[in-house]
Amino acid sequence: MSANTQLSTTPLPFNRLVVVGASVGGVAALTALAAALPADFAAPLMVVLHTGSHPSLLPELLAERGRLPAAHAVDGERLEPGRIYVAPPDQHMLVQDGHVRLTRGPKEHHTRPSLDPLFLSAALRHGPAVIGAVLSGTLEDGTAGLQAIKACGGVAVVQDPDEAQAPGMPLSALRYVQVDHKLRLEGLAKMLTTLARIPPLPLPTVQPAGLIHEEKLADGEGDFVQHLQAIGRPAPFVCPDCKGGLWQLDGTAPIRYRCHTGHAFTLKTLQQAMTETLDQALWTAVRALQEQTVLLGMLSMIQRQEGEEQQALRLDMVRQSIEMQGRRLRELAEQASPSVTP
Repeated sequence: MSANTQLSTTPLPFNRLVVVGASVGGVAALTALAAALPADFAAPLMVVLHTGSHPSLLPELLAERGRLPAAHAVDGERLEPGRIYVAPPDQHMLVQDGHVRLTRGPKEHHTRPSLDPLFLSAALRHGPAVIGAVLSGTLEDGTAGLQAIKACGGVAVVQDPDEAQAPGMPLSALRYVQVDHKLRLEGLAKMLTTLARIPPLPLPTVQPAGLIHEEKLADGEGDFVQHLQAIGRPAPFVCPDCKGGLWQLDGTAPIRYRCHTGHAFTLKTLQQAMTETLDQALWTAVRALQEQTVLLGMLSMIQRQEGEEQQALRLDMVRQSIEMQGRRLRELAEQASPSVTP
């Protein structure tokens, strides 16, 4: 493992930067949070919701319910206090030198946008000024990001799992991160409002070198082999997103993986992604067997028309065997795969 390096954060023209993320149940949680924030909220608020590539009306909903202007983030725009920046569909939203950076980099936890890339970039650039909040959602996105924020001197906040529609992400953060505040949304909004006005302490923090290697992997910078060797070891799994080899990261809780392309998973999100990959593979095989039966039927018919009855009978026998295999495989594909959510 490489040694840690001294944290060199970029000064901000405001005291704090707030980064918030959610998944399942996130629309309700985020709109409730926005409604509880004052019009003079003293920090930029960057929001990630798991939307995938689907169109999103989240900025309009946040602006309608709350007092702060909200919009999908624009690459390169300067962050300003009292505004909500929402990650656009199918793009990771990062922060760099007080500006927004958008990228279609590798998916993390099988999704884009994802919480962890935003949280990591904010932590590495702005250290103790960052406040990270994880709201309702399943599985474990946001946990590694909150760990990065804490490692760089920032503040970690989570929605009370008892209030969250999907408690998985808040529970994961509470289990694996030294969370500073666990609050219901009304109290969480008050806490963010208070913290946003308070200058961060000049903590003597350092950047864990592993975080830098991870960010460079995701950005495709430098020698990916050196990055991976510095933070992990080869794992006996293949990345479900790119089919490259996965590496298990050293000393992480929860267990985490990255591939040389930069895709990232926890053990749970890897299992979920592999379940989806398996489902696709099974139905692809069912389709291939069905096509085989059609083709064999056509060949058999042509053989009979040409007077080759024996050859036609052999083709019929093969077709019947493949039909039986197809039925069995379809039954297997229709069986529900176990889920690890929340």
